[in-house]
Amino acid sequence: MIFSKKFVNSYIDLDEDIKTIAEDMTRVGNEYDLVSPLIPATKLVTGLVTECEMHPESDHLHICKVDIKTEVLNIVCGAPNMRKGIKVIVALDGAELPGGVIKKTIIRGAESNGMCCSFAELGLDKKFLKEEDYDGIHELPSDAPIGVDALKYLELDDEIIDFDLTSNRSDLLSVLGLAYEVGAIYGKKVNEPVPLYDSVDDNFKNDITLKVETDNVSSFLLGRVENIKIEESPSFIKNRLIACGIRPINNVVDISNYIMLETGQPLHFYDADLVGKVIGARMALEGEQLTTLDGENRTLTEKDLVIFNENGPIGLAGVMGGLETEINENTKNVLIESAIFDPGTIRKTSKRILRSEASSRFEKGLCLSRSYLALERSKELLSKYANGTPSKDTIEYVREKQEDKIIKITLEKINKVLGMNLTIEDVTLTLEKLAFNVKYENDYFVVNVPDRRIDVNIKEDIIEEVGRIYGVDNIEPTMPKTNKKGNIDKYNRDLKIRLSSLGLNETLTYSLVSTEQSMMFQNELDSIKVLEPMGVEKSVLRTTLIPSLMEVYEYNKSRNNKDISVFEIGEIYYKNNEEYIEEERLSILMTGKYITGINTKVMVDFYYIKGIVENILDYLGYKKRYDFNILNTIKELHPYQSASVNINGIEVGFLGKMHPSIYKDDVYVCEINLTKLKSIKTEKMKYKEMSKYPKMEKDISFVIDNNIICKDLIKDIKKFGGKILVDILPYDEYKMENEKSLTFTLTYMDEFKTLTEEEVMASFNNIIENITKKYNIKIKNM
Repeated sequence: MIFSKKFVNSYIDLDEDIKTIAEDMTRVGNEYDLVSPLIPATKLVTGLVTECEMHPESDHLHICKVDIKTEVLNIVCGAPNMRKGIKVIVALDGAELPGGVIKKTIIRGAESNGMCCSFAELGLDKKFLKEEDYDGIHELPSDAPIGVDALKYLELDDEIIDFDLTSNRSDLLSVLGLAYEVGAIYGKKVNEPVPLYDSVDDNFKNDITLKVETDNVSSFLLGRVENIKIEESPSFIKNRLIACGIRPINNVVDISNYIMLETGQPLHFYDADLVGKVIGARMALEGEQLTTLDGENRTLTEKDLVIFNENGPIGLAGVMGGLETEINENTKNVLIESAIFDPGTIRKTSKRILRSEASSRFEKGLCLSRSYLALERSKELLSKYANGTPSKDTIEYVREKQEDKIIKITLEKINKVLGMNLTIEDVTLTLEKLAFNVKYENDYFVVNVPDRRIDVNIKEDIIEEVGRIYGVDNIEPTMPKTNKKGNIDKYNRDLKIRLSSLGLNETLTYSLVSTEQSMMFQNELDSIKVLEPMGVEKSVLRTTLIPSLMEVYEYNKSRNNKDISVFEIGEIYYKNNEEYIEEERLSILMTGKYITGINTKVMVDFYYIKGIVENILDYLGYKKRYDFNILNTIKELHPYQSASVNINGIEVGFLGKMHPSIYKDDVYVCEINLTKLKSIKTEKMKYKEMSKYPKMEKDISFVIDNNIICKDLIKDIKKFGGKILVDILPYDEYKMENEKSLTFTLTYMDEFKTLTEEEVMASFNNIIENITKKYNIKIKNM
C-alpha cells in the first residue's frame, strides 16, 4: 500500500517529515520499501514563452525567451510544440531531474539557461503518461501564474511511502486506515468524511431486484446515480490516484478507485441501463463463459463467484467486472455495488485468473461499516464531480449483522505478557490513541474494538496493540525469572550434541517435496498435498527426511565435496484415514570418508553407519535392548545391505546402503522414528562397580555359510559361553566364494575372583563344540 502524504492529510493534520513518519510507522510494525517525493525533481517553476525563433544552425531547435517573473531566461528547446505564448514547466540551472542535473550550457553557439520539460522528463511512471507527453513539452493552462513552484501549481508536490504490510492488517489497505495508524503514533484525531449530497426519492427499489443465491456473500449493497456526465476528473483526484499507483481514466472510474483507496472497500460501477431489472450473486456453472473488462474470455468453474443478471454472468465477483455492462462514454445512469464476499473464494479465483487491487482487499476481509460509507461517498462524489442525481434508497442484503467486539482484560495480564509496569492511565491512553472505546471497571479494561480492525479479536491482540503503540523501545531489559531449569527440547538438543560429537553436521531442509520424493523410503503412507503449491517440486508435505538429505548430498557433490556426513531432526507428515499425523524423525546420510581421529579417515560402509546408530541408542539408554533384522521391503535400499532397527521387538527405523540404481556411489542412510522411540521408556541408569579382577580375551574364527546371520551366531556364543563370558566383539570378516570367515574376540571376567585358564578354556571349548555342531561349520586355523 502506498502512503500519499497529501491524501492522508485530508483526514489528519500531519506536520512530521515524511522520513520521520516512515521510521515511526516501522517502529510500530509497518515496514516500508521506499520513501520519496512523488516527482523526483527539484527547482521547477512555471514560465511564459515570450519569444520563439528557429535556431539558425538547426532544423528542429528553437531559441526561446522564457519569463519566470524574476527574470527572462534564454533557453534552447527542441520540442516540436514549442511556440510563443504558451506556458511551460522550466527546470532552472542546477535542477535535478531523473535524467541528470540541468546546467547552463552553449548549444550550437546559443546560450541555454535551463530546460523546458515534458511530463516524461519529470520521472512519472510510463503508465501515467499520454502520447503527447513523449512528443513534446507539457503545456500549462493559459491562466497558470508564472514564476511559481511548478509542482505545487500542478498539485504534484506529494511525498509517498511504499509500505510492505503484513497480511493481517487489511485496515491499512486504505488511506483512512493509514490515518488512524499515524494518528495513534502522534496522538492526533482522524476526521472521517461525512457524505453530504442531495438525493431524489424515486422508484429505485422497484426498478431492480437483488438476488443472492450463495452463502459466499456476506453483504451486498446497491445504489444508483442517474444523469451523470463522463469527463476528466478533478486534478486532486487524478493526482492522488497517481500517487497511489493507479492510472486515471475518467471521472466515474476514478471516483470508484478513489473511494477504494480512501475506505478500503472496493466498489463496482455498472451501466444501469445495460444491467436490466435483475442483479445478483451466485456460484458459476462449470464451463460458463465471461468476457471481463480486459477483453479476455474467461472459462469459469463452479468454485468461482459471479455477479449475474437475467442474461447470465456480468462480472467476476471481487476480481473484475464484465465487459458487457462496463461504464463507457455513453453511460448516463450508474448502478453502484458495494459488497463483501468470502475471502477464501475470492483468493482462489484471483490466484487462478487475475490479481487486482480489488481482489487483494476482498481476500483479506472487509467490514460492513466501510461498505456503507463507500456507497454513500460514491453517491456524494458522483453528484459533485459527475453532475449525477443519486437515488435516496439503498437496496441491501446483509446475511448477518456484525456484532460489537468487546474484549475484557486485566492490567496484570497486559504487564505480565509485555514485561512492563504500565499504569491504568498508560493503557487507557494508548487504546484511545487507536480510537478504541475503552472503560476500566471492576479491575478490567472493557475494550470496544471498531469493526474496521478485523485483526483484533482476542486478549492477546489487545496486548499486542498496547505494546507496539506504547513502544517496545520503552520496555526495560530484565533478566528472565525462573525457579527451575527447563527441559523443553532437551532430548533433541542432547541428541544433536551427541551426533555432532560423532563428526556429523546438522542440516535443515524444507518440509515440502515433490510427489515422487514423498513416495520414497516409506511403506505406502498417505501423503498430504498442498492446495496451492509454489511449484511441482514443493507440492507435497514430506513423509521422510531422506530425499531432502539426498538433495544436500547432490548439492555438495556438484561442488566437488564427496565426504559427507549429515543429519537432520525434523517432522514428517501423513494422513491416516481422516486423521492428519505429524511425527518426528532423525535421518542420517553418510558417504565418502569418515573422520575417526586426528588425520585419520576411513571409507564409510554399512558397519560405520550401523555403529553410529548403536552409539546413539546406547547413549539414549537402550543398550542391550535393540537389534537389527534383515530388511528387503524398501526398494530404494540395497537388498543385501539394509536392516531394520528394533527395540524390544518394536521397529523404530531402518538403515542401509542406497540402491545402485539410484547412486553408483556408496551412499548410506538411516531414519529413526523419534516419536516412537520417545514412547519406549528407558530404565534409570544404574551404577555398577568395575571389577577389580583381571579379564581374559580369546579370539575365535569360524568358517560359515554366507546364509548364516552373525546376530544368531553371537546369540548362541553367549548361550554356550556361560556367565563368565561378558563380551563378544566381531571384528573381522573375510568373504570367499560361497562362505565367509567371522572372527570374534571373546572377553571373560568374574566379578568375585580371578579366572583360571582351566575355567576359561572349559567355556571356550564348549562354545567350539556346540557352535560347530549346531551350524555344521568348522574352526578356521588362526
